[in-house]
Amino acid sequence: MQERAIVHMDLDSFFVSVERLRDTRLVGQPVIVGGGSDRGVVAACSYETRAFGVRSAMPMKMALKLCPDAIVLRGDYEAYVQHSEMVTSLIMERAPLVEKASIDEFYLDMTGMERFFGSYAFAQDLRDRIKKQIGLQMSFGLSVNKTVSKVATNHVKPAGEYQVLAGQEKAFLAPMTVNKIPMIGAVTAQTLRNMGIVHVGTLSQMPQRVLERTFGKSGTMLWERANGIDLRPVVPYSEQKSLSKEITFEQDSTDVILLRRILGSLTEQLSYDLRKLGQCTSCITVKVRYSNFDTHTRQISIPASASDHRLIPAVYELFEKLYDRRLLIRLIGVRFSKLLQGQEQLNLFDDGAKLVPLYQAMDSLKNRYGEFSILRASGLMGSAERRNRLPAAGASHASLPAGATLAGATLAGASHAKNDE
Repeated sequence: MQERAIVHMDLDSFFVSVERLRDTRLVGQPVIVGGGSDRGVVAACSYETRAFGVRSAMPMKMALKLCPDAIVLRGDYEAYVQHSEMVTSLIMERAPLVEKASIDEFYLDMTGMERFFGSYAFAQDLRDRIKKQIGLQMSFGLSVNKTVSKVATNHVKPAGEYQVLAGQEKAFLAPMTVNKIPMIGAVTAQTLRNMGIVHVGTLSQMPQRVLERTFGKSGTMLWERANGIDLRPVVPYSEQKSLSKEITFEQDSTDVILLRRILGSLTEQLSYDLRKLGQCTSCITVKVRYSNFDTHTRQISIPASASDHRLIPAVYELFEKLYDRRLLIRLIGVRFSKLLQGQEQLNLFDDGAKLVPLYQAMDSLKNRYGEFSILRASGLMGSAERRNRLPAAGASHASLPAGATLAGATLAGASHAKNDE
């Protein structure tokens, strides 16, 4: 049986790299992308800041204590998506089988390419083309499976390349600490350390049944990954299951009018995202997190739709049913799920059909001038006084562009984006 050749490619410090393309003065400077408030988090950081211990998903307050001279940028998720799409298009044009794992991460199945070009040489050439044509730097790893290739990429970032030859997977992984395995998070790593397991080599020698007793079904997967076994295929298409946006307030709020306006704006943005994807939602969920961190959600099933005038009232209705505690609210969010491909079915006698040309015109303006170039009046604050009452927000992936008037809030990005590594 022919050995597989799986390449993992990852854009180096992607969000920061895009910002540096847009402003070359940032090159060589310590840069952090993320929410600028005390409750904001680091969405991405340059390698200059990582030398001080700054990491993705770290609270911004802690990051600035570690690196007080860092330049903090709110970020522009639209720009990141555009650059990601450019990279995706270039890779798709040349590679035979591609899986886009996240906004800045790709798996390529190059099995059989050795006869024609060579998988390693092909990955080098592809990386050079991306650098030359788009200006973004990538690192890559090559091995017989996804796990080992991803570990190899992370091992040589930034601007690195590494090949693990067939049969050397276990030896390559053995000296690494267990948290280098992609599926092992902080909690699992701590449990393993409590068991005296620090390195992957030790984990690979553990009896599989012991890991299964401790971690359940995940124990089998842990043992396989530690032994360099990963039979997952490269999947060329993965349908998105949901879209969501949420906002965390710097100061908790009970202003119901303000909260409704923000929910309306979040819903408007998600509706636009749906129409861009040619999809409709048939399930809406509203999320509320109170100041004591109690989190509650309510959802409703609806006829498939991507229209603001149908979705926003449904979101308002869910919020009215959900918010009955009259406590300070820390976070609110909206999620669309049960996504269906295709256009909304309109009733001939439904007044909503008359709004289709309006949505098309608004979407055309947004496509050309940006998502926040035109907004529903219900999403805007009625006065400067009300705008001043809106707490700043910590965004995990994106922020409202300068000059936009949506209550001065910073909004979280699409749910499919990953924290930049």
